[in-house]
Amino acid sequence: MMAAAKKLVRLLMVVVGVAGPGAAALSMDYYGMSCPFADMVVRNVVSQALMGDPTLAAGLLRLHFHDCFVQGCDASVLLDSTPDNTAEKDAPPNKSLRGFEVIDRIKQALEMQCPGVVSCADIVALAARDAVLMAGGPYYVVPLGRRDGTRSNAADTVALPPPFLNATELAQLFATHNLNLQDMVALSGGHTLGAAHCANFKNRLATEAATLDSSLGSSLSSVCAAGGDGATATFDRTSTMFDGVYFRELQQRRGLLSSDQTLFESPETKRLVNMFAMNQAYFFFAFQQGMLKMGQLNLKEGTIGEVRRSCRIIN
Repeated sequence: MMAAAKKLVRLLMVVVGVAGPGAAALSMDYYGMSCPFADMVVRNVVSQALMGDPTLAAGLLRLHFHDCFVQGCDASVLLDSTPDNTAEKDAPPNKSLRGFEVIDRIKQALEMQCPGVVSCADIVALAARDAVLMAGGPYYVVPLGRRDGTRSNAADTVALPPPFLNATELAQLFATHNLNLQDMVALSGGHTLGAAHCANFKNRLATEAATLDSSLGSSLSSVCAAGGDGATATFDRTSTMFDGVYFRELQQRRGLLSSDQTLFESPETKRLVNMFAMNQAYFFFAFQQGMLKMGQLNLKEGTIGEVRRSCRIIN
């Protein structure tokens, strides 16, 4: 069974174009001898967390994305600020991140079983995968062996895509990470989970009436008028379920962020939106591919980085 899984991972790496030095260093059985129940520990803690609060699925997925797009998948997003350094998690784009306490609980459980073995970066990757699965999304393979970074600086979050980019700008940004158009649109489909603050879509309400469903616009305006920039609205109508509704909402011009709706308005990405809206299975397949590629951005491995004893501080 494990041999078949390893062959599948290698095949997928070739298919999605991530076979290379970093990809080769990861392995499905990386903790097979040193911490054989790591996967199960992660899944159990995530399951308990989502049973208590299903909205945490979005938080755990977003943590992984915000980690990987800044310096690669090295758990830098988990590090706390210090008196002489403002960490990534305290930068404006990350102020609303959630799920840190779930990662802490996973790490504590793993440290009891296998001290100093499982990296925080791998925990974040596994927790995101399990959150997606438990929300009704696809299972995808997560090769392991990432190491944790020792740098986390708020200034680096400039690498994250802001909510006002158009499709061309998004494509250029994703291309810097070797993610193609299909990857970009599929990964944007992660917005089938969760919500955004008014601060991130109030400009869309004011300037994009032509691409915004009028009833949704009125509803969102009321939410923001009542709650200010900190008020929230969900990305789609099934915000705790991982499904294709997000893309069908874009077709109805009910995208929450400018960077969501642009995917339908731009000819270069509209075809993919329509395809994913019509065929959820194909969206799931493309999302699996995109997550495999994103989860291997700028890896630290071997003697580079460390395995933190606490995900919030360097050793």
